[in-house]
Amino acid sequence: MQHYIEDFINYLTIERGLSVNTTDSYKRDLKYFNQYLLKSNISFKKIDVISVRKYLNFLAKDKSPASVARAVACLRSFYKFLLMEGEIKNLPTQDLDSYKKPKKLPKVFGQAEVERLLKQPKPVTPIGYRDKAMLEVLYGAGLRISELVGLTFDDIDNQNGFIRVTGKGSKQRVIPIGSIALKALGDYSQKGWPKLASARISNVFLNARGRPITRQGCWQIVKKYADKAGVDIYPHSLRHSFATHLLENGADLRSVQEMLGHSSISTTQIYTHVSNKYLKEVYFKYHPRAAKRSCRRGEG
Repeated sequence: MQHYIEDFINYLTIERGLSVNTTDSYKRDLKYFNQYLLKSNISFKKIDVISVRKYLNFLAKDKSPASVARAVACLRSFYKFLLMEGEIKNLPTQDLDSYKKPKKLPKVFGQAEVERLLKQPKPVTPIGYRDKAMLEVLYGAGLRISELVGLTFDDIDNQNGFIRVTGKGSKQRVIPIGSIALKALGDYSQKGWPKLASARISNVFLNARGRPITRQGCWQIVKKYADKAGVDIYPHSLRHSFATHLLENGADLRSVQEMLGHSSISTTQIYTHVSNKYLKEVYFKYHPRAAKRSCRRGEG
């Protein structure tokens, strides 16, 4: 189970952009869960919901409600990851009683901050061309990092301005992509990729050894340029910013859902809260009567 835990923690860090505190807590929770399974002689891949409930009842004897709630969240996320990776066929956490916690709003960066990041790579070397294209595609199409590293040249429709990606559950979708990202991809394909590629490679983004870049490698590249730009941006932050900036500029929620590849529009709706906050700031800054909202009765 240990290497699955390590893969899961890497996924949380790279794909989800979770904090070190959260991933450390999940790592401890899963270590404790694994010890319980070993003592109970239960396989983590064959466990059912009844056994999961027994484990949570066991936890509740000594742990606080907040700790139990976190354990539920951890196990749900862990088993969804295993299902996504094809390691299990059914979710043993599907029918667990819900421990409702307030949803955190995704971390979103302003357009100026994103622009500062996108200007960091210098397209003068093969790696520079690659990194420029990578950042432009992440923000320009709102891709998950796993979708980016799996991209091939056959997935890019230069003539019509679309890319085809394979998302969660092997579901494919087609996303529009703008001229700036397409130009960065074109420059990279001509001036960068041929100098990196080894034989019979179709992946777009390659490492210095000519092999497909990994999720961890992509995360490190984004982090390097984020540090240079002085912004705390992670790959998934660019996806959040992609969605929010679309909504801020008038895109409808259904279209954003399609572009993000969300199976449910409720997942996309969290971005409306971020966007509404932005709209409120604009209102109070620019509406002629908004500034008078704090006036006392009888004034004016």
